[in-house]
Amino acid sequence: MVDVWWGIIEAKGPKQYDWSAYRSLFQAVQDCGLKLQAIMSFHQCGGNIGDIVTIPIPQWVLDIGESNPDIFYTNLKGNRNREYLTLGVDNLPLFNGRTAVEIYSDYFRSFRENMSHFLESGLIIDIEVGLGPAGELRYPSYPETQGWVFPGIGEFQCYDKYLKAEFKEAATNAGHPEWDMPDNAGEYNDTPESTKFFKSKGTYLTEKGKFFLTWYSNKLLSHGDQILDEANKVFLGCKLKLAAKVSGIHWWYKTDNHAAELTAGYYNLKDRDGYRPIARMLSRHHAILNFTCLEMRNSEQSADAKCAPQDLVQQVLSVGWRENIEVAGENALARYDSAAYDQILLNARPNGINRDGQPKLRMYGVTYLRLVDELLQKTYFDLFKIFVKKMHADQEYCQDSEKYNHHLGPLERSKPKISMEDLLDATKPEEPFPWDEDTDMSVTSGGGSLLSYLISRIFSLFK
Repeated sequence: MVDVWWGIIEAKGPKQYDWSAYRSLFQAVQDCGLKLQAIMSFHQCGGNIGDIVTIPIPQWVLDIGESNPDIFYTNLKGNRNREYLTLGVDNLPLFNGRTAVEIYSDYFRSFRENMSHFLESGLIIDIEVGLGPAGELRYPSYPETQGWVFPGIGEFQCYDKYLKAEFKEAATNAGHPEWDMPDNAGEYNDTPESTKFFKSKGTYLTEKGKFFLTWYSNKLLSHGDQILDEANKVFLGCKLKLAAKVSGIHWWYKTDNHAAELTAGYYNLKDRDGYRPIARMLSRHHAILNFTCLEMRNSEQSADAKCAPQDLVQQVLSVGWRENIEVAGENALARYDSAAYDQILLNARPNGINRDGQPKLRMYGVTYLRLVDELLQKTYFDLFKIFVKKMHADQEYCQDSEKYNHHLGPLERSKPKISMEDLLDATKPEEPFPWDEDTDMSVTSGGGSLLSYLISRIFSLFK
């Protein structure tokens, strides 16, 4: 997996693309006989968990922001986040005559033209489209650069002049011109109950609160839908898949208000599924839903933060499968221990392996975070090799990726646009698919259940 940084490629000026370093990198990957996931990263590197270098977005964009800071996400106090352009400018020609969406589309097109050799050779198997901070489809509601500390609820990020104008228009059209955006939702490190918006019987349950949260989350859906549509047009016919990443915001999940998810743009409550509309939108573009925090267990988290990463992962993977799309994932934090590997395995094949030697439910792929010197130390690397073999149900290495259910046909054109009404129909909650907690395919046991092991070995003989 490689981030293809906007801040590197288009650094010299509008449409002045320099792909030379990435061509060298891609060639080296191809020479090693590996495949590649390319992430179109339109966000800043630096300021998020795990970032070890800083790569800002292009300076010419930052210069526009000096005279017009409303091109950036803004919180209630007016603090700007220069990590990613606000979705409020998606269709405004503020960037030397181009809109933000046109910038992204031009970038896709230049990538296809300049990396055609690698696309045609089959090196690149999927392109993940960056749709927000850290490349994720969300608002930058919990920025460490502005003082956020886990498990703060975060803040809404819609107070730039463009989104404020859009909300006022939407409220007026709904017959409530007097409604404004929330001013009682607290600050980054507050708890839900300390705010009037998220507390029990708070604003989020009122007609006004529901209208705002629907508008806020719908803007995110439309943002992702439009940019993925542009990516689909550009990469049409290439043998690859598109993907989009959704963040695993697991803190305050056990509360009625789900405050941290709401500020990030995921309008998810006990009686409202905030993730299935995203999965339904992705289904239109034949895209993979990539989710995080696969390695986390509820028991490892702070009880005070009401965390439930296992429940959240089950919910999100389930809605992907219900919408008949591929789901993929990654660990959120760097982990090199068997407990983390076992949890990833459980999520990758939650029902184990059936009598045909195939899992009933199976993730499309897992991206492991991350390749560093610590991982390559003998003890950790030996454990990692066992984990990789368990991911393939103890089967020996096979070069034919199609036998791993990774057949890559030409990317098809996006299906017709799904109406917002149909997307919101997906908010009706359903029970997750049953997770088989007793499935034993652990790294620590060295083998997985005897039945699963025997089935996998028999199946491997017929490959």
